[in-house]
Amino acid sequence: MLPPREAMGYHEHSGAARGPLSLNESFLTEAQLQQLGFAKFGRNVLVHPLAVLVDCAGICLGDHVRIDPFCVLSAKGGVEIGSYTHIGSNCTLSGAGRLVLEDFSCLSHGVKLFSSRDDFSGETMTNSSVPAELRNVLHGDLRIGRHVVVGAGTVIMPGVTIGEGCAVGALSFVEGTLEPWGIYAGIPARRIRERKKDLLALEAALPDPGL
Repeated sequence: MLPPREAMGYHEHSGAARGPLSLNESFLTEAQLQQLGFAKFGRNVLVHPLAVLVDCAGICLGDHVRIDPFCVLSAKGGVEIGSYTHIGSNCTLSGAGRLVLEDFSCLSHGVKLFSSRDDFSGETMTNSSVPAELRNVLHGDLRIGRHVVVGAGTVIMPGVTIGEGCAVGALSFVEGTLEPWGIYAGIPARRIRERKKDLLALEAALPDPGL
């Protein structure tokens, strides 16, 4: 049996009345976040205790950020996560390049962001157990723009910029820059149609923008 959540030192996210609580509703306390040594973290930051965070000194978190269970954040080049940003369960942010998620962005369940990749051409060897001189690892910074939402299971490769307001459909593969305010999907991801900008008026109505 799991110990009482008070004994574990976690706090519960406030909200409307609900039924029995689950472990998924527990998050690290502010004191625990401070102990992890983030480069920066803002107000109302919710990090689940089952998220894996590597080299927190290179991770910056804005205000109103939520990171769900079983996520892995491990980027040697640093991770910057803007305000009002949600990273759903089982997401991975990994690589030697810098990873940036701008304000109001959202990664659905199981999204993978890679700022490094092996060369699959066969000209060199692959995987991290092989000496570096026998591999050809390619790196590139990756940026997710404001108000971008990425559907479940999508994979995004090094060097990609996803422009402001884009929506990327589930199970897509993104290997090139996506222009702003489009709806994209597929392997590789292609622009399907324009995305509405009505949400910008809702952003302006936030009682606590925190930006």
